[in-house]
Amino acid sequence: MSFTFTTLKNAIQDYTENTETTFVNNLSTIIVQAENRINGAVELPNYRKNQTATATINNQYLGVPDDFLYPYSLAVVDSDGNYNFLINKDVNFIREAYPKASANTGLPEYYAQFDDDFYILGPTPDANYTVELHYFYLPQSITASSDGTSWLGTNAPDVLLFGSLVEAYIFMKGEPDIVQLYETRFKDALDKLVIENDGRNRKDAYRSGQRRLVEQ
Repeated sequence: MSFTFTTLKNAIQDYTENTETTFVNNLSTIIVQAENRINGAVELPNYRKNQTATATINNQYLGVPDDFLYPYSLAVVDSDGNYNFLINKDVNFIREAYPKASANTGLPEYYAQFDDDFYILGPTPDANYTVELHYFYLPQSITASSDGTSWLGTNAPDVLLFGSLVEAYIFMKGEPDIVQLYETRFKDALDKLVIENDGRNRKDAYRSGQRRLVEQ
């Protein structure tokens, strides 16, 4: 079984027995909400790419790509093609280790996600450095795909369907026991997806295909 955008919409309507116009008109939003939840819960090796950039002298911030979702690795690449991988820390660590950005300069050793658009580096680059970012990207939604397909729709249809049904019943203000039923089926399908992808490529504290661990 796999889903295209059209067959997924039809399945949601069949499961909910709802073809009311307002509901149907909001199916794209419902599906995107489900996709965002899935993408926020698990790191899939299929959603990785590389991009090179320049860490500029005396600038401790490095912009991330527009489709950036999570970091996988960041490395400084020297003129001989050697990779010096930076260690992923949190912002507080870098702020405490290098309290004066202009005074604490050198070859960057650490990085942290500062916000949705930038990394912060420590120490601050003392020269222009070529860097290579290996990252998880935000995939195109099945609702926007030119051929109406997506990796989730093809490879994880149960996760996408049950996630969409949870969002659909929340939209419909459905009975809590029905929401819980599909929530359970969604989590079971997500766990299965994690197990199927577990063990493929490692990075620091995570393995690709694992659930993301969110610090409290």
